[in-house]
Amino acid sequence: MAAGSCLLLLLLPGLVTALHSPPGCKIRVTSKGLDLVKQEGLRFVEQELQNITVSDLHGKEGQFHYNISQVKVTDLQLAFSDLHFQPQQHLVFNINNASISLRFRRQLLYWFFYDVGSINASADGVHIHTMLQLAKDGAGRLKISNITCSASIARMHAGFSGTLRKVYEFLSTFIVTGMRFLLSQQICPSLEHASLVLLNSVLDTVPVRNYVDEHIGIDYSLLRDPTVSSDTLDLDFKGMFFPHTRENQELENHAVEPVIKETERMVYVAFSEYFFDSAMHAYFQAGVLAIELEGEKVPKDLEVLLRATFFGTIFMLSPAVDAPLRLVLRVSAPPRCVIKPSGTSVSVSAFLNISLVPPGRPPIQLSSMAMETKLSAKVFLQGKALRVQLDLRRFRIYSKQSALESLALFSLQAPLKTLLQLTIMPIINGTHRATAHRARGTAGRGLTASHLSLPAERTKKGVQIPLPEGMDFTKEVVTNHAGFLTVGADLHFSKGLREVIEKYRPAPTTPTYPSARPAEPSADPHPL
Repeated sequence: MAAGSCLLLLLLPGLVTALHSPPGCKIRVTSKGLDLVKQEGLRFVEQELQNITVSDLHGKEGQFHYNISQVKVTDLQLAFSDLHFQPQQHLVFNINNASISLRFRRQLLYWFFYDVGSINASADGVHIHTMLQLAKDGAGRLKISNITCSASIARMHAGFSGTLRKVYEFLSTFIVTGMRFLLSQQICPSLEHASLVLLNSVLDTVPVRNYVDEHIGIDYSLLRDPTVSSDTLDLDFKGMFFPHTRENQELENHAVEPVIKETERMVYVAFSEYFFDSAMHAYFQAGVLAIELEGEKVPKDLEVLLRATFFGTIFMLSPAVDAPLRLVLRVSAPPRCVIKPSGTSVSVSAFLNISLVPPGRPPIQLSSMAMETKLSAKVFLQGKALRVQLDLRRFRIYSKQSALESLALFSLQAPLKTLLQLTIMPIINGTHRATAHRARGTAGRGLTASHLSLPAERTKKGVQIPLPEGMDFTKEVVTNHAGFLTVGADLHFSKGLREVIEKYRPAPTTPTYPSARPAEPSADPHPL
């Protein structure tokens, strides 16, 4: 018994960690953000209710025969509406005291009198109550998993005209009662289809697991169901990058869990150190954190410096040795990110191998030196893309082979740091075109992105934040905390819900028939 208790105590921390894995990315939507969603959602509901289909109504009361058809909604007045959070997983949408104007075709027979025409009707005191349950589906995507709906119509009026107007008004009770029943029965099915099918198709546009570039991808799957309080909706995303060659790889998250306390802005996005560490770990495993320069690709100033000082001091080589140089700079371990209230930094350790490459002969390695650099990182949001601007702050090189070589390397630190700032850092930040002229003037030879294996353009393009299509951030403010950073922003709809829905609405299927000519293979890339 005691042994079993001890075993349970040993396993308990692991079970707790498995049940609550900390997110690498966290999003909070506040009541202010929900107010914006309500405005767009109300327009969407109006469009859906205007498309309500009401079945024909026909019957007989004594000698009075009637048939009502072609019912169409002509106007909606949704003056009083409300959208709010309801713990633990719900959104509640209420419409009160609305009115719906209708127009339909009448066919009436009373004894020998037959009449055909149209009738204008109005449904007043319309009340609609809907509750949407939000949940994580099997793929880790946010979905509307269920909806409860109730609708009622307090009163309905119909206006008649024509020679039989008095007869219609006397017998209108049958028509109005039937129309009120049919209309109230069609409101909830229409909203259920709009929520479970159409709105979920908009949520399908949120990136969950997709490729970032040709080297790595990102997993934005939800770790758990959303947490809803009275004024916030919190979403915990995995926020883990992975190399293409190891898509099923899991990187344990030991970073501090982001904590969002603010509610002043419409939305907050938090990123932990794990989010950035996993990106650099994925690039490292993809083997792209490396630079190889040989011959004409070596910056002229660096080549002159190496031949004139370093070679002569350490290797007693003549500066006139004309064998081409080869420089291989390779990161030796995954870079690490540290986020503090004072700023964000990235530590990088690398090896620099210097070789001579005589024509027709094996390369001659001259030196293998270690490099330690610290980069400052400025994180900002542009649209829906998270971008990082890196700047070289500290740089140190030393030799693991001899103290004499380390002493000689001291004179190279300042020139190498300058060359890194002018040639490599602009390429990493995606600004190499703007600085190409300056780099050529300093180094004597142009260093371009094609010379590097680094993910140069990715820092410029950024990584998309998991938001639905048509929704963007505005007025972003980045705040650093201990172990994570937050981005507070407002929301803006660049596309309406209807526009996004129609864009991704499946085309109507048509029957296909065998063809004598085989179909050509598709050139579209396969989704992840």
